[in-house]
Amino acid sequence: MRLFWHRRDLRAADNRGLAAAAEAGPVVPVFVFDDAVLEHAGPPRVRFMLDALSALREWYRDHGSDLVTVRGDPREELPALAAAHDAEAVHWNEDYSGLARERDAAVRRALADADVGRHDHQDLVHHEPGSITTNAGDPYSVFTYFWKKWRDRGKEDPLPAPDTSDLADVSGDPLPSIEDLGFSEPEATVQPAGTEYARQRLDAFLDEAVYDYEDRRDYPADENTSRLSTDLKWGTIGVREVYEKTAEARAQVAGDDADSVEEFQSQLAWREFYTQVLWAHPHVVSDNYKEYEQEIGWRTGSRAQQDLQAWKDGLTGYPIVDAGMRQLRQEAYMHNRVRMIVASFLTKDLLIDWREGYDWFREKLADHDTANDNGGWQWAASTGTDAQPYFRIFNPMTQGERYDPDAEYIAEYVPELEGVPADDVHSWHELSVGRRREVAPEYPDPVVDHSEMREEALEMFERARGEYEEGTAD
Repeated sequence: MRLFWHRRDLRAADNRGLAAAAEAGPVVPVFVFDDAVLEHAGPPRVRFMLDALSALREWYRDHGSDLVTVRGDPREELPALAAAHDAEAVHWNEDYSGLARERDAAVRRALADADVGRHDHQDLVHHEPGSITTNAGDPYSVFTYFWKKWRDRGKEDPLPAPDTSDLADVSGDPLPSIEDLGFSEPEATVQPAGTEYARQRLDAFLDEAVYDYEDRRDYPADENTSRLSTDLKWGTIGVREVYEKTAEARAQVAGDDADSVEEFQSQLAWREFYTQVLWAHPHVVSDNYKEYEQEIGWRTGSRAQQDLQAWKDGLTGYPIVDAGMRQLRQEAYMHNRVRMIVASFLTKDLLIDWREGYDWFREKLADHDTANDNGGWQWAASTGTDAQPYFRIFNPMTQGERYDPDAEYIAEYVPELEGVPADDVHSWHELSVGRRREVAPEYPDPVVDHSEMREEALEMFERARGEYEEGTAD
């Protein structure tokens, strides 16, 4: 008998650890509600996790088994479960954050003390962190070089789900409610969870949108993205299955269409790039990756807190920023281009520490992934690997005009601007107060002046770099 410990792999198919356990089975599938993990979670992630667990449990029940769930410290619960089911070993798939690695090391010690076998497997990414390196053997800090090796390296095929005969005949307790776990229902409507829904999203994306992905992925009104980020975060679909399906789609076309599919595959590589950054540098969760000569002078104080709250509430007076922040509250999701815009606005227009934004995303996103979110925030803040140079600062108005020219996305999430001419929406910062009150009386004025804050941001980073001299600014 073997236990398989589900974590970020809430599926049966294309699950390397589960497949390995099944070979030596029968397998008892288990999930531990770990309070040390839950304390870092937000309601949207917990809602999606519970829904995904419900779908996974139904799959096991349909195949003559069940998902055994417990709440507690896995160092205590897993040895106890192994003893209760007379299991000789526990299998799981690796996770790569610092906290996850510390937890897993402690679990290994506890299982060893109980004389229970331990087997961890590489499943979360195609290529294990540390396997794609520079010629000197160091982890890459620039995505372009990482991507070239990732793209050209072979990919393993997805694995089938275990047979019914490989699964133990067990019964599990009912799943806890979200309130049982100490959370309220999220204000957002979280997308449906489970492998069936993930495959539906993937198939719908590959049916048409993937062939326009390269040209249209940055336009939020087009809905030309896969919406698989939450599925990949929770592992309701496997990375090998996703890649195989995209490779099949690419093989059917040529030219620009094939390039577009490859562009989507590069986004899968970004996910693995940031995973290896976190693996190699676990401190980046709370510290800047890039070192500056002086500390960055992020704004603090009551006015900064007011501006931070306006950003969270989608009331900054910058339409594309507010649309993104409201989409986040409504859907526990935000379009990727808009994520970059709102992150740049917080760090470069409001001059507020990227960690404030990272914490808010961690609370509100269903797809929050430590490696990806941290990498994205530090990129926008010019503190990370392969970062946006500090002197490149997104203009939120031109970003809105470029990527939402008809203000469709903005109108969907900012109803105060519905029906307002797109020219007025995109020049909101330049309109007279009278014109603003005429066309959208309920929408706020800009909380800051972008041009002024751009200059302050440049000065702030030049000071951090030790390059600013009083009286020398133009």
